[in-house]
Amino acid sequence: MAARTTRGDAPTEAGVPGAPAVAAAQAGTGAPATIASIAAEAGVSIPTVSKVLNGRPDVAPETRSRIEEMLERHQYRRRRQRPTSAGQPLIDLAFHELDSAWSIEIIRGVEDAAAAAGVGVVLSELGGVHRPPQEWLDAALARRPLGVLLVLSNLDASQRHQLESRSIPFVVVDTAGEPPEDVPTVGSNNWNGGLSATRHLLALGHRRVAVISGPSDVLCSRARVDGYRSAHDEAGVPLDPSLTRYGDFYVDGGYEHGLALLSRPDRPSAIFAGSDMQALGVLRAARELGLRVPEDLSVVGYDNLPLTEWIGPALTTVNQPLKEMAGTATRMLISLARGESIPNRRIDLATSLVVRESTARWEG
Repeated sequence: MAARTTRGDAPTEAGVPGAPAVAAAQAGTGAPATIASIAAEAGVSIPTVSKVLNGRPDVAPETRSRIEEMLERHQYRRRRQRPTSAGQPLIDLAFHELDSAWSIEIIRGVEDAAAAAGVGVVLSELGGVHRPPQEWLDAALARRPLGVLLVLSNLDASQRHQLESRSIPFVVVDTAGEPPEDVPTVGSNNWNGGLSATRHLLALGHRRVAVISGPSDVLCSRARVDGYRSAHDEAGVPLDPSLTRYGDFYVDGGYEHGLALLSRPDRPSAIFAGSDMQALGVLRAARELGLRVPEDLSVVGYDNLPLTEWIGPALTTVNQPLKEMAGTATRMLISLARGESIPNRRIDLATSLVVRESTARWEG
């Protein structure tokens, strides 16, 4: 019997004796789905299903979508494969954006942990979005990595299943949003970081404390603002909502919001910046307006990047253990790739305040 073909696919093995019957039997008995049963039900060849599983681009979009839907519906799971000696095993490390010293600290932590395990790292950027495009996911599937590390990014349910069906584990570092409970994540206690930074400023006598956090749709940004608010409640200091700003974690955001806040007739005497890079922008805005730090303005950053010790004045900041977060996430990912169970799928490392020269008692 002649094989029929579907546009963009390899020839369909429609004439393979018993294939539809096997698929029907498996569906009726609850037996685990196989590539053969998925191919028979989808009306495509076994090589076509294999291409989709391996992230190959030479499959028509509608066919790929149909096969992915069946893989998800049947909860297909590829058997976990051991890395071959042909090449070094790899993990995919994906950032939503890659243009700050913050990213470098994460990369260092991942590289150190991966190198200790004899694993290579493929680095990529998602162009500022917090959910990978399908093109990126297809490329990652084609590489067949040990696992995927996502930084400030999340996957939707379909994308999670695409990785799970290939037995490719993934771990999220510093989540952008609230992921499902079963998604392994590593972060830090952002609420406590915001609390300790603001407590410090209030204890110095500041009563008009502004906050410039990161994007409002990012979980860690909101948590730091919640800590800032809790410190005010704890001290019985009224909050001025106009002193809460959401920036972008970068220097420009700190500069623009800092300039706007410090140009007000009722300007704040202290600013808690949601990142060290934004704190640098605030320092520049203060300098341009003729304000001295810390005499006229106290500034607290967040992250404790290496550069904070060397700027003038040295920056008071919240230490976020970025390298430890990245290393912990990498070791967790490698354990999952080896089929090992992990005792805790949600890890938040502690933050601490590092007091330097950019904060002082307010006598105003």
